Amino acid sequence: MENTKLETFSERLHGRAKEIWKRNHSHPFVQAIGNGTLPEKNFSYYLKQDYIYLMEYSKLFALGVIKAHNIEIMARFSSILNETLQVEMDIHRQYASEFGISTKELEETEPTPTTLAYTGYMLNAAQHGTLADLIACLLPCAWDYYEIGLILKKQNGEALENNRYADWIRSYSSPEFGEAHKWLIALLEELTRGMPEKELLRLEKHFLVTSRYEYLFWDMVQNEQDWPL
Repeated sequence: MENTKLETFSERLHGRAKEIWKRNHSHPFVQAIGNGTLPEKNFSYYLKQDYIYLMEYSKLFALGVIKAHNIEIMARFSSILNETLQVEMDIHRQYASEFGISTKELEETEPTPTTLAYTGYMLNAAQHGTLADLIACLLPCAWDYYEIGLILKKQNGEALENNRYADWIRSYSSPEFGEAHKWLIALLEELTRGMPEKELLRLEKHFLVTSRYEYLFWDMVQNEQDWPL
């Protein structure tokens, strides 16, 4: 009898989001980071909005501690939260300073409608849902950024040495960055084992909605979209 490998839930999610992620990977803003042609003013705009995004994104890890069902998971979410607040955001501040953006300017940045809607969706789903709902919202950003980092690194190879954004690409393509989403995938697989299809569809919806918000975020920073009034 032929041994057919069953699709895992994370593979199902990745497959459903494949076309959205392709558009993320090929977005002009992302490609311009990769080949170093992105104007610095556009990247500065991105850094400011991404800083605000990270502040809200970090709260999801705090909620993960609250919703965790054992001390090991609590500890891991706490560790990722600390890593995000104390390491990733500090690197973000240092990187922003290279582009003439002060910490004060970062922290006083007002979120655009897209940033506000994206983070608001995740926090609402996480607060009112289960730990699995929270992870389904967290995953697209962590997982897709890692894929973007790897793709840009592979596409541009030695040319990265002369790329203004090489540190950004190296950061998101690093094995260390990849560890967080791999752990989240493993935890989601554990939580969804034997879960009814109705609940799986709800998680899939969160995953697809936040994947689409990733695309909207790239579009927003590309066009510097802000409040109309």
